[in-house]
Amino acid sequence: MTIDTPEAVPEGVFITFEGGEGAGKSTQILRLAAHLRARTNREVVTTREPGGTPKAETIRQAVLAGAAKPYGAFAEALMFCAARIDHLDHLIRPALARGAVVLCDRFSDSTRAYQGAAGGVDEAALRDLDRVVVGETRPHLTLILDLPPETGLARARQRAGDGEGVDRFEAETLGFHQRLRAAFRAIAEAEPERCAVIDADALPEAVEAAIRAVVAARLPALLSGTGKDATEHAA
Repeated sequence: MTIDTPEAVPEGVFITFEGGEGAGKSTQILRLAAHLRARTNREVVTTREPGGTPKAETIRQAVLAGAAKPYGAFAEALMFCAARIDHLDHLIRPALARGAVVLCDRFSDSTRAYQGAAGGVDEAALRDLDRVVVGETRPHLTLILDLPPETGLARARQRAGDGEGVDRFEAETLGFHQRLRAAFRAIAEAEPERCAVIDADALPEAVEAAIRAVVAARLPALLSGTGKDATEHAA
């Protein structure tokens, strides 16, 4: 959604980053956070899903290690929802109530894509879960970092070679990741006011510039008149 005037900026601003494996979400969140901290007087909180709180991080470790996989995609969706409840209650909602900008690496769209479109869980069931768990705490803007799954998986393998290891989803088949990409694109097409697709198959600096442009266009009040020095930081 577009926020047209400074007065229309909500108490807090919730921006989520979505996309397949190796899309560069973590890198771009840190870059956008630095940009916003330089340009505004707002608190900027960076977080991730699953995770963000101690309890949710414990669930993250279990799911990414494959603990829920034998029980099916719906069981994974329930575990992600359990982590999301704690994350919302103890980090996201309090931060938004303080007027912070919350940048989150994945949110409920990932459940729709990973466990829904790619994992086969019924879409209506996920909508019901989302209504109960998320309620009115919806992102004001979702940035979907899009790139060919072959490229993203190659990046993930590079990370694994650097000692991070391959997690439960990175180890899935190419077909799974192709369904993921299609799912995220479908979400963006269905909700264009909330979502923006970013070409992530580019240099990090180009991706960063594209993200800044979308944030400036979609949430102009976030950067207009609230900066430490709008002229100094306009470049």
